[in-house]
Amino acid sequence: MDPLTLVMLAVLAVLVFFMFRNGRKRQKDQAALQSQMVAGAEVMTNFGMYGTILSIDEEANKVALEIAPGTVVHLHRQTIARVVEPTVAESESEVEPAPTARLNQDDAIVMGEPEFGQRVTDAESDEEPKKGDA
Repeated sequence: MDPLTLVMLAVLAVLVFFMFRNGRKRQKDQAALQSQMVAGAEVMTNFGMYGTILSIDEEANKVALEIAPGTVVHLHRQTIARVVEPTVAESESEVEPAPTARLNQDDAIVMGEPEFGQRVTDAESDEEPKKGDA
């Protein structure tokens, strides 16, 4: 057989292998998401809406999602992108206070002559504007 044909077949085999591997990974992720989707779970939809699942209708493939107290929307089940894990806020005692900055005379900016290499704007200079600066 021609070596070029062998290389092309090998590349095709590698592509098919990765295609099946990614398909299995997506199926596993989807199964994990479906197992976490129960009534009372906090979820995020594909379009960025957060809410709490009230009920799931398996036959109609719909989810009743409460997005605000008393506001319920009905969505297709596949629009649920992920289940949101609750985050625990740090208590006040664990948070370190932010350092405070002190300003003293040594750090103060003194107005006057510019330092060597410092740019001066037109408002600060005493010269008349040049013809090209209009």
